[in-house]
Amino acid sequence: MRLWVFAIGSARGTSEGALCDEYLGRAVKLGRNIGFSAVHVEELSVGKARDAKTRMADEAARLAARLPDGAHIMLLDAKGKGMTSEDFAEMLGALRGAGTRDLVFVIGGPDGLAALPGKKAGRSLAFGPQTWPHLLARALLTEQLYRAMTILAGHPYHRG
Repeated sequence: MRLWVFAIGSARGTSEGALCDEYLGRAVKLGRNIGFSAVHVEELSVGKARDAKTRMADEAARLAARLPDGAHIMLLDAKGKGMTSEDFAEMLGALRGAGTRDLVFVIGGPDGLAALPGKKAGRSLAFGPQTWPHLLARALLTEQLYRAMTILAGHPYHRG
């Protein structure tokens, strides 16, 4: 199964970007051995419109156009369902076991995320009830992807 993170905004040159790179590197190495053929991150630029609603709609349209056909889509949203790391790993393992080809995580920009035109999300995921900066949410997600893989692989990284 291929894992994708589609995000609005650039993390390059930021401390959050360095964290993402660290955990993605680990996930790619471990993932190959346990059925995750790739972990990709695609960044799209923040919209340029003056008002937030128009900016979010533009970002959502550009995101929707980039998502792989037939992908299982998971939105990162403060109103989404929280999961333990073990539950998150179990979900990844179940989707992999069911033959899901692509699992996509979508992170909106600083204004949030509008509905993705023509796409239906399978789930929404929250990292608690707080609102997180979008770059920090990306770092949290990449760490949780790596942690989930370590749980599935029986690696000692996760001690929860």
